[in-house]
Amino acid sequence: MNVFVLTTGRSGSLTFAEACRHISNYTTGHETRVGLVGEARLAYPDQHIEIDNRLAWFLGRLDRAFGDEAFYVHLRRDDEATAASHVKRWNKPAMQSYRKGILWDVDPETDRLALARDLNLTMNSNIELFLRDKSRTMGIDIETATASFPAFWDAIGAEGDLEAALAELTVRHHEGTAQRTTPRPGSATGAARAAQAPSGPTGSDREAGRSSRLARLLGRG
Repeated sequence: MNVFVLTTGRSGSLTFAEACRHISNYTTGHETRVGLVGEARLAYPDQHIEIDNRLAWFLGRLDRAFGDEAFYVHLRRDDEATAASHVKRWNKPAMQSYRKGILWDVDPETDRLALARDLNLTMNSNIELFLRDKSRTMGIDIETATASFPAFWDAIGAEGDLEAALAELTVRHHEGTAQRTTPRPGSATGAARAAQAPSGPTGSDREAGRSSRLARLLGRG
């Protein structure tokens, strides 16, 4: 079974991913298929937990690929706190793409917090509608995740170190955290599944490719 954690971003998704890495019978990834197109974008291996806020824009395709066979989590954070966090990242991809690419031609004087609230409303509404006909779903508020995580653990038949997972939920993780795509070392089951997982280019691979192309353009390659 696959597990998809759907969220708006700025909602504790990295923290949730770190908690899930203590599950030994699933692999766990945070935004592992970004940058890929076509079928590769949603080519997740079986017994995998994926946390990726961008999936809120791929819900039609996610339904086509996994339908009601997967388990879905709606990871939430207080609306105002989430919006405020998005405002701090005004020129990062989420806010920039929403105002320039989706809403289009937004008045530069538009209140930034109002725009961030609009982004959250849109993404949460997409997720809520998608989950309406799914039989295996769970809503988790990151502020109280330590209380609800054991129920999530049981619902997906997780194995591993629950206490360590709960401890992760008390730690504030940030985007500088290494985005491991496999469980923590020591999980033979997880390591075997990770070896079978389809691999996509990593951030460092893409950066190396960009540098190489730039060097050739400058006549140094």
